[in-house]
Amino acid sequence: MTRQLADLKEPGLEVYSTLTEAQLRNRLEPAKGVFIVESPKVIRIALAQGCEPVSLLCEQRHIEGDAADIVAEMERRGRPVYTGPRELLSTLTGYTLTRGVLCAMRRPTQPPVADICREARRLVVIKGVVDTTNIGAIFRSAAALGIDGVLLTRDTCDPLNRRAVRVSMGSVFLVPWTWLDDDLSSLRQYGFKTVSMALTDDSVPIDDATLTGEPRLAIVMGTEGDGLPHDLIASTDYVARIPMAHGVDSLNVAAAAAVAFWQLRAR
Repeated sequence: MTRQLADLKEPGLEVYSTLTEAQLRNRLEPAKGVFIVESPKVIRIALAQGCEPVSLLCEQRHIEGDAADIVAEMERRGRPVYTGPRELLSTLTGYTLTRGVLCAMRRPTQPPVADICREARRLVVIKGVVDTTNIGAIFRSAAALGIDGVLLTRDTCDPLNRRAVRVSMGSVFLVPWTWLDDDLSSLRQYGFKTVSMALTDDSVPIDDATLTGEPRLAIVMGTEGDGLPHDLIASTDYVARIPMAHGVDSLNVAAAAAVAFWQLRAR
């Protein structure tokens, strides 16, 4: 059912306006958590991957335009579609809508680590990365460059953050992921060797044949500023570096991840 907005305080709109990311996530009652997806393209990917929509916020001009198929799907499911002019919706959300369309979706239950590892040959473990743009970019590279699953420590940004989802172009729905609460050593039970991406005295070049020849490898990426903790580096089977030129000491974590994913891909 399409509803022309006249009152920005209409029940159901709070997910687009007043709720913070933490409130959307709803840690106390995860089954009631939601997340926000921007742009018709990304919304279509999320729907195709089985995400459950709650409601749609759509500029008037897109109702019979770019988002017509999404509006029809929402109506088929009996989900509300809120609409209005761009200026009104920007007042509601506090920002200009990307492609003029937002969709609130129910947070899925994340799979156990064992399910992510079972058929995987290449994983990435993301430790302490908090920039939403970097998380989105890492997921996009993971999907494009053959990473089978993503494991995140709890001090890492939520992949279903609105900006992370948008930057990933929907890749957060294409690559299986979950939270890693155990030590990296727990991955050995699934046959994985681990490699830290870090600049240390004993690190090997990323094209080392031993690394590329590993049948199952988990690539560990660290924070934007300090990198990986020393004790975590010491716990991994290998430490690898990307050779640098012109005196550059490191790459942004998202760029480094893309290089690592390509070089260490399963042959």
